Amino acid sequence: MLNIPKHLALIPDGNRRWALKHNLQPWEGHKFGAEKIEVLLNWCLELKIPQVSVYVLSTENLNRPEIEVRELFRLLKQHLLKWEKKDFLSKYDIRVKFFGDFYKIPKPLIRVMNRLTEKTLMHQKSLLNLLVAYSGQYEMLETVKKVVSKLDSRIEITPKLIEENLLISTPVDLVIRTGGEHRLSNLLPWQTAYAEIYVTETLLPDFTKNEFLRAIEWYNDRQRRFGK
Repeated sequence: MLNIPKHLALIPDGNRRWALKHNLQPWEGHKFGAEKIEVLLNWCLELKIPQVSVYVLSTENLNRPEIEVRELFRLLKQHLLKWEKKDFLSKYDIRVKFFGDFYKIPKPLIRVMNRLTEKTLMHQKSLLNLLVAYSGQYEMLETVKKVVSKLDSRIEITPKLIEENLLISTPVDLVIRTGGEHRLSNLLPWQTAYAEIYVTETLLPDFTKNEFLRAIEWYNDRQRRFGK
């Protein structure tokens, strides 16, 4: 009888270190990491977590070697096409939304993302947010632009107004980060203000279901105060 987080955010880290450990190229580590994310999403479905946000690719990641960035985009497109073909999202009634600076993403990948967004628009059982070419600064900049465009003498800028104009408006309850780094790395700065953060030294490709469940159990043991 676990208390399931309403919104779980995942920072899947450690693919390149895992590849180095196994004498592989960095992009080969991303391949194993992408497969693990699919498995991890199935674990979330089993626990009926209503909303999951996955930090797929940050804007900072785009500064990596060109061949690695190209492979990251290729892997994402490959997995999204597989979801589209197997109708995985319809089967589990999952709505998919993408967030990030789309000007930095190849157009063929954008087309696949748009198709999945439109195809799952009416799905209601759970929500999957994929953050691609995303950064917290980018989101806050876009939010400020939206708020300013709506301003007139009758509107007061409040936290509620900011929340209504965020890319993702739901606060995060739990962040799980693999790979041992104790930072949010520019992930959803407003939404994670009072999130519980579970960090594991395990690299993403080695992350197991038992450890995932330990993270959920750890979350259950936390006394959430929300700054009070």
